[in-house]
Order: sequence, then structure tokens, then C-alpha cells
Amino acid sequence: MLFVHYPKCSTCVKAKNWLESHGKTFESRDIKTENPTVEELRLWYQTSGLPLKKFFNTSGILYREMELKDKLPTMSEEDQLTLLASDGMLVKRPIVVDGDTVLVGFREKEWESAL
Repeated sequence: MLFVHYPKCSTCVKAKNWLESHGKTFESRDIKTENPTVEELRLWYQTSGLPLKKFFNTSGILYREMELKDKLPTMSEEDQLTLLASDGMLVKRPIVVDGDTVLVGFREKEWESAL
């Protein structure tokens, strides 16, 4: 299981604690220092079944500064993936990848049923 997170994010800390308290073993990866690649993001997006917009950290400062709310609807899927891969702070976190399961963000009930 891969746990992609930002260590200073309180939601990511809660998610990590949840994984540990449920006895899950995982590889931890800091999204700021080791940003997901376009290929990883494409695979996670396709596997998750979620809309690509769900992979954007819409509450982040960078998202607002770049005015992505207005720009994303006119961008191609490839351009959006490239943008996400350009800076980990644009990516919603935490992300858990476990085989065919990809979870974006921490919602405890969803994690309990999926993991």
C-alpha cells in the first residue's frame, strides 16, 4: 500500500494515524518532495473512477492563486495531469493506492469499507 501525503497537513496526519491504528502496513511518500508523475496520476485517476477534478487540492493556496477553478474546465485531460504532476501542492491528499483501490482525501467511513 502506498500512502501519499503532506506531513504538515492535519488531515494527512489523521489518515496516517488511522492506517497505523488499523494495523495497515504502507510505504509513506511526501507529496511535496516526491511529487506523483503524470503516469502515476493517470493510472490512479483511471483506477479510482473519480473525476479528474477530485485530484486537485481545491482548497489550496496555489489552486486559488492560479485561478484553476476557471481554467480547469477548458483544459484537456493531459494538460490537467501535467499540471498536477508539476507541483505536489496542487494534488489533493492524502492518496492511498492499494492494488485496484485508490482513495483520494480522508473520509473514515470510505476508508473502513475500502481497506
